[in-house]
Amino acid sequence: MAFDPDGFPKVLTLLLELHEYPILAPQIRDRMREELFRRGVIAAETFESEVRAKAIQSQEREGLRDPLNQEPPDVWMNRLRISRDNLTDFYFAYNLPHELFESLVRETLAQRGRASNVVLTFHPELAPWDMLFAQGEAYEALPKPQQTAIKHHLQEIKVVLIKAMISDHLEYVGIAKEWLSIDDLKTIRDRRIGRGKIGGKAAGFELARRILTQTIDPKLLQRLRFPRSWFLAADVFYRFNQFNDLIDIANQKYKGEREIRSEYPTIRERFEKGRFPEEYAEPLRAVLAELGPTPLIVRSSSLLEDSFGFSFAGKYESVFCGNQGSAKDNLRELFHAIARVYAGVYNPDVLLYRKSKNLLDYDERMAVLIQEVRGRQVNGYLLPDAAGVAFSRNQYRWSPRIDRQAGFLRLVWGLGTRAVDQADNDYPRLVALSHPELRPDTDPDRIRRYSQHFVDLIDMQANSMRSLPVEQVVSGGLSGLRWIGQRYQGGGLQDFVGTPLEMKPEEAVITFSGLLRRTRFASNMTRVLQTLETAYHRPVDVEFLAMLDETDAGRGEPTVYLLQCRPQSRMERERVELPTNVPKERQLFLSHRLIPDGKVTNIRYVVYISPFSYRDPGRVQDRPALARLVGRLNARLSGESFILMGPGRWGTKNPGLGIPVGYGDIYHAKALIEVVPDRRAPEPSYGTHFFQDLVEARIYPLAVALGDRGDEFNREFFDASKNSLSRLLPADAEWEGLVRVIEIPAVAGGLVAELVMNGEAGKAIAYLRSPVEN
Repeated sequence: MAFDPDGFPKVLTLLLELHEYPILAPQIRDRMREELFRRGVIAAETFESEVRAKAIQSQEREGLRDPLNQEPPDVWMNRLRISRDNLTDFYFAYNLPHELFESLVRETLAQRGRASNVVLTFHPELAPWDMLFAQGEAYEALPKPQQTAIKHHLQEIKVVLIKAMISDHLEYVGIAKEWLSIDDLKTIRDRRIGRGKIGGKAAGFELARRILTQTIDPKLLQRLRFPRSWFLAADVFYRFNQFNDLIDIANQKYKGEREIRSEYPTIRERFEKGRFPEEYAEPLRAVLAELGPTPLIVRSSSLLEDSFGFSFAGKYESVFCGNQGSAKDNLRELFHAIARVYAGVYNPDVLLYRKSKNLLDYDERMAVLIQEVRGRQVNGYLLPDAAGVAFSRNQYRWSPRIDRQAGFLRLVWGLGTRAVDQADNDYPRLVALSHPELRPDTDPDRIRRYSQHFVDLIDMQANSMRSLPVEQVVSGGLSGLRWIGQRYQGGGLQDFVGTPLEMKPEEAVITFSGLLRRTRFASNMTRVLQTLETAYHRPVDVEFLAMLDETDAGRGEPTVYLLQCRPQSRMERERVELPTNVPKERQLFLSHRLIPDGKVTNIRYVVYISPFSYRDPGRVQDRPALARLVGRLNARLSGESFILMGPGRWGTKNPGLGIPVGYGDIYHAKALIEVVPDRRAPEPSYGTHFFQDLVEARIYPLAVALGDRGDEFNREFFDASKNSLSRLLPADAEWEGLVRVIEIPAVAGGLVAELVMNGEAGKAIAYLRSPVEN
């Protein structure tokens, strides 16, 4: 196999190759010397004379004043051998062709009964990267019939490059080495700033790009895109910390929760005031120059993120940059966005998440993924026609007709932030890909209520991301409205043929009915997800955006841009049988909406926050502090089996809709129950980053709607049972009027609670029973 090591000291190349054969190297060098003497490169006598001279010079460099008498004979002979080998490598490397060396290696191996036409004659772990890329390209350039013999060598080279440049997570490496080509790896190297790894999010994006471009049929591939991307490697994070004297906060993760929370605002401020070393300014200027006046997003890509087993979904910040200012202003905005992402390494939710996963001792380094933002210009705003998150497996169903294997989407108009975060009183379109038109609700009034009311976009004039009411964006006219919306009029929903001149903007309802019913979008997404799942050997979730083009025939042709891909966080399905004939007095609650499969046994505590008390106007100011109290209870009950029950949306950022807890406040709980006091509950945030946290922590999410037919709630038990809050947290006794902690065995004669959920039956029940052995 020919290899041209241009750009390297040839003797270094030869030395690395010989290191591959530590036992046979003496025999190989004997053959090399024979060739040198036979071909007249140097006479044997001259060679040995030079060997002796080199050996004496090495003695003098090592401080021997009388070299011939101060060194024992065996040491002198070893010195001669080393000098002879070094001189052999030098003369051979610079006077004879590399192919001859490979031939000598094959002959030596053949004498031991191991003939081979292809020999990887250097150690990939020790070789410079340029050598690895050159050899890898040479291997991949071989005709297909010849590639079988060198496949194992090529994979070894790719593994070394993947582990050094992308990720050393073995599950990822095992898949990536089968898919990523040397050319792919060169592209990553060329778009990388810094010398470290590019992190988990970037790794998933690049792997998914390669899988899809190699396997999706050409017709679908024409409608599939990947945004231009650049990678700020993880070593830059260390350099930034060092440059700005931030090393002192490296061990923040070992402090107590109270300190972590109280000190984070100051840490974040220090990061945001930090300056970037000049060596990174020029390559980032080049990125902005290549982008031109195109908005971009700065996304976290930590070494742990999006890995197999730990997604870190939503833990770190992603920052949009309008990129519409001067070159100097755009660079300053980009620096500030990167610093915000860096500060997230010390976010309390991140550190508590790492603690819960036994990852505190891992040296978490933050890389950054910079991507262009694609979208359509609408009335001075830039936004995609659709965006969201897609899962190859549907863990929650609202109808037995839905096939779990076909996947699931959360779909929004505009930037995808509202699909992955819990937005204030706003709802994405939920899409079961096996039945894209099947909705959790069929009533037009409820569809309108539980639809998207705000849209996230880039305001090109303001040069920033904004959230605006849907009717404000629609009011200037929207040519593609018939694909993403319907008109609410007279108590019903109607498809758009065009945009009616007399339509009131508030009549527009974002339903994506046209996109799902009249285009190939749903089937295309199914094929993308199934292709990635097959390659990953496990379910995946992706973030995406979509742009719609109309054909001359008036048909919609969606183009999907893949933004991110990672293994899907999922609970292992545990099929359980629902109990029968549970006495009414022992039932705590029943639920019939979006039920998972699973069971929680021996529940000893319920933390219950009454939705009726929570809505008391006199307690509004207490709502943000309530989340911290839940966090203290989470820590206090860490060794117990307990569930959380409270009003509306757990994890919302809006205290008016529910309790604004983060992962660090709830991760010891076994279930999270959203209690809605009046009308039927909306979906329990399935598919958001917060939901992903629950799935990873095996915390079952449920909703109980007191106004829904079929759902039941034993309000007397929860309102009248003895409150143990002051016993568990004496300093928080003042909260007893709002927060109830029920020690079930103490109030139920030694009984405990059990929660049983059966997704096929669409029913969950919590009831009192005798303790069971685990």
